[in-house]
Amino acid sequence: MARIIAYPNATSISTDDCLLGTQYTAGGTNQTNPTKNFPIGSVISAGLGYTTYTALITQAGTAAPVATILKNNTGATFTWARTGSGTYTITASSNVFTNNKTLVFYNLGEYTFGVGQSWVRTSDTVITISPSGDGRITNGSFEIKIYS
Repeated sequence: MARIIAYPNATSISTDDCLLGTQYTAGGTNQTNPTKNFPIGSVISAGLGYTTYTALITQAGTAAPVATILKNNTGATFTWARTGSGTYTITASSNVFTNNKTLVFYNLGEYTFGVGQSWVRTSDTVITISPSGDGRITNGSFEIKIYS
């Protein structure tokens, strides 16, 4: 058996890398092989209890918002649209916006006039945001958390 200090230190880590750990079975008395490799991505998912879509968004004139995606581990792809003056939708490619388990956090970024902003889960695939007018989102943060 090798000593732990004999292994080289990693210089980077990814969600596909594995951690060595012990799988615990509550009340189990006959564990034959409890030591296993756990993918870091699985450890992260198990610990958070939610998936997320996070982006920086900017909207100008009468165009749809443009998103710079920072993270998306929902398994869905998203499309932004302008549906009216100051009203925009983000539509998922699948039913990920679970009722009573979906939260949206967003701000207008560099826009500082203090206008009202709201969001509503329109359906299992659509969320609507309303920043009270066009051209009011500049590098705004936008995050959807979907809890399991």
